[in-house]
Amino acid sequence: MNEYDVVIRPIITEKSTNLKDESNQYVFEVHRNANKIEVKRAVERLFKVKVISVRIINMEGKKRRIGRFLGKRRDWKKAIVRISPEDKIPIFEGA
Repeated sequence: MNEYDVVIRPIITEKSTNLKDESNQYVFEVHRNANKIEVKRAVERLFKVKVISVRIINMEGKKRRIGRFLGKRRDWKKAIVRISPEDKIPIFEGA
């Protein structure tokens, strides 16, 4: 798996913005089979930053109901990546 397959998209929410501002942590949706080592390597290569730590969370898809039909959103994986204080990722900075 190359780095473009590992990191799917950045997650920009109010909570992830607070993490970025307070403790230099960034949140990404990552591939379901990716581990911490692959995520660290991918973020370092894609954004040219030094990764300090990676935390991974398996997010279970929500159950949805439309009328009498029951469905479920897909399961996905989220990674919270802490980078060194002097580095920034430009996607989150609005540049």
